[in-house]
Amino acid sequence: MLNIADTLHRWCREARPFALATVVDVTGSAPLPIGTSVAVDADGNAVGSISGGCVEAAVYELCRQVLRDRGAPQRAWFGYSDDDAFAVGLTCGGELDVLVRRIDPATEPHLGAALDDIVQGRPTAVAQVVDGRHDLLGRMVCVLADGTASYGTLDGGPTDRAVTAQAGALLRSGRTARVELGGDADTCPDRLSVLVHVAATRPRLMIFGAVDFAAALSQAGRFLGYGVTVCDARPVFATEARFPHADEVVVDWPHRYLEHTEVDARTAVCVLTHDAKFDIPLLRLALDLPVGYVGAMGSRRTHEQRLRLLREQGMSDGLIDRLHSPIGLDLGAHTPEETAVSIVAEIIASTNLGSGLPLSRRTGPIHRAMPPSPGAADALPTLEGTAARV
Repeated sequence: MLNIADTLHRWCREARPFALATVVDVTGSAPLPIGTSVAVDADGNAVGSISGGCVEAAVYELCRQVLRDRGAPQRAWFGYSDDDAFAVGLTCGGELDVLVRRIDPATEPHLGAALDDIVQGRPTAVAQVVDGRHDLLGRMVCVLADGTASYGTLDGGPTDRAVTAQAGALLRSGRTARVELGGDADTCPDRLSVLVHVAATRPRLMIFGAVDFAAALSQAGRFLGYGVTVCDARPVFATEARFPHADEVVVDWPHRYLEHTEVDARTAVCVLTHDAKFDIPLLRLALDLPVGYVGAMGSRRTHEQRLRLLREQGMSDGLIDRLHSPIGLDLGAHTPEETAVSIVAEIIASTNLGSGLPLSRRTGPIHRAMPPSPGAADALPTLEGTAARV
């Protein structure tokens, strides 16, 4: 849904009814992740994509049908078929579970309010019931960054509290995901599957050391959607003119700046100075913070000296093991630009638990996805003719 938030926001402001088709489960090598949506309004205008093109026509027709019928949500399953791969199936070999429901902004003002928060850049989660009680299917609860339910309701009781708690946790981690709830009378009496769409602030890439490698790395980080900070204690090097792609350039001692700035599990810390008087106080602090990645540049000799100094200052092996040093993947990089690619490649692999190996040397699906939820396919009527199975 977040992939088309701007258009949905405009349609809600115009009180324009539309059908929303959302990928609620993915199996195998599907082209786009869960939470991706297509929307179609009553005039036939469409926005978004859920498959890169191979099932769009069938989804479009289903959206038109749901709009005309004004009925309950529908579910469609799309998978690979040798006989029909180029008609409805996914030629990439994956499987998509798609939920389609009609939305009338006049009767669901909470969605428009949440979309307003999202387009304004405020961290927001939209929790959508995608499996469970039929009267709750497709219903949404919207949650702000502080974890409070801001718009919408499901049962006005324990179900709302359970969904809000899960949505708040995912919002803090910056991750869109499908979660299973219920079966406990005290917390959530009904078994539900909830897809939480998360619009979070940008993750942070913190680069310490205003060197040539930092200029290339800040550009790569900006391209990947990070909020980039370059920090160095030397004002002659830490200038905005040298780092035009950074969101901020800070002149301060690295460890002092890090101590007083906000970080979270999506923050990546890259130490490029390979100077012990900067590195050691900074790494002692960074490795003890709840950040997602800590890497340090330097030769293997510098790395061994760095480990010795950290241990001499009482740092445990458990914390030291979090350090990616020498920084980056082995790409044979030489230039600052090539080195930046090797560093962001390692950050991506670390974030997504990737192996860093060439895909040609791995087996199994290329795209990792959450396994299908038990019984999810039976929760809603399936559109006849759209299920193409192996």
